[in-house]
Amino acid sequence: MDILCILSSLLILYLIFKIWKHIDSKRDQNCYILDYQCHKPSDDRMLSTQISGEIIRRNKHLRLNEYKFLLKAIVSSGIGEQTYAPRIYFEGREESPTIQDALSEMEEFYIDTIEKLLKRNKLKPKDIDVLVVNVSMLNSTPSLSARIIKHYKMREDVKVFNLTAMGCSASVISIDIVKNIFKTYKNKLALVVTSESLSPNWYSGNNRSMILANCLFRSGGCAVLLTNKRCLSGRAMFKLKCLVRTHHGAREDSFNACVQKEDELGRVGVHLDKTLPKAATRAFVDNLKVITPKILPVTELFRFMLSLLLKKHRRSPSKGSTSNVAQAAPKAGINFKTGIDHFCIHTGGKAVIDAIGYSLDLTEYDLEPARMTLHRFGNTSASSLWYVLGYMEAKKRLKRGDRVFMISFGAGFKCNSCVWEVVRDLSVGECLGNVWNHCIDQYPPKSLLNPFLEKYGWIREEEDADTFKFRT
Repeated sequence: MDILCILSSLLILYLIFKIWKHIDSKRDQNCYILDYQCHKPSDDRMLSTQISGEIIRRNKHLRLNEYKFLLKAIVSSGIGEQTYAPRIYFEGREESPTIQDALSEMEEFYIDTIEKLLKRNKLKPKDIDVLVVNVSMLNSTPSLSARIIKHYKMREDVKVFNLTAMGCSASVISIDIVKNIFKTYKNKLALVVTSESLSPNWYSGNNRSMILANCLFRSGGCAVLLTNKRCLSGRAMFKLKCLVRTHHGAREDSFNACVQKEDELGRVGVHLDKTLPKAATRAFVDNLKVITPKILPVTELFRFMLSLLLKKHRRSPSKGSTSNVAQAAPKAGINFKTGIDHFCIHTGGKAVIDAIGYSLDLTEYDLEPARMTLHRFGNTSASSLWYVLGYMEAKKRLKRGDRVFMISFGAGFKCNSCVWEVVRDLSVGECLGNVWNHCIDQYPPKSLLNPFLEKYGWIREEEDADTFKFRT
């Protein structure tokens, strides 16, 4: 009997040990953001609407209608007068770029951000265990990741990932790679480097679906330092709660919504199809279906389900009913603010921000970080999310326990999203290294109206009413 009791006790202790071991191992798989550094190019690369018009006018293939179309796109985009562009645009060489132009643009970015990030956190390049680089429109040999390793003399056993052609949603994809590595390897430091190369990707033709990309993108980038070390969790800024990736590449119209191709005369550019808004909406909806149960409380999910059932019941046809009954049904919306405190939206354009705001029933306060980022830095592709996050931090909005919802879109067509929890109170003290520090007191401005619109009234004339609408 005594032996049986001893064996039973040992078995119970073993089970308790295994459960504790499992729970303890999960703590080593957490993904934290220690710090991040956005890139602010030098002022000699600042691109006003006036300079944009001069650059566009150098394209000899544009007729007056195309020129007018592009100016309307610029002044309607929500982009301000202090964004940045590659140096070759100011040198008049945008139609004849070299490989060195593209590499120099990237080198200027990553030397600035990585050095500031490592120095501020008192780290050496050899401390980095994982390196993930994403730049969609530049595929050099050796890769950009190899160039970073060479420049900083990183260790030979550093785990390296070099992503291209992932589009504006590449930042979340890079975070997903790091998250999965952290599940396998303990006590690691990861560096994510995200940017876009504009120098070699100027379109010199006059196809309207391709010249639009010339006006929408601006220079920028960000370096993000992540870890799963328990000893550094107290210094961390954010903790990853969940991440969802949605890819609609199997759909023909979604795949063709944003494609790099040649026009009729062989000039390479990025084609933005009219199906793009529809593809983005569909991917966004499917992404929300997966991530919503992970981030909202049960009470809100139950309320939403009850609302849907009520709406469906009221729409059900019955004897003597008319079509007006369906129109009188209440709107069944879900309140994302029950589980989310801040919304970090990709700055793909004014219409994109408006559409997401409408879909999630957000206020102007919620959309302010994305709108101000679009105005000050423009659409910097995959790195735009970090400028939006930086605005929230600089405005001292982020408090311990708050949750930040990141939403991004990319060619393919993809919608990727994730939720971060603020680990320590970021609303107190100075935001060291924040890219907004020099101008945050000026935002939001009294007006976001582009001064070019008032100066040149002729571009107000309507030409194509569907051009700037985001259809849902």
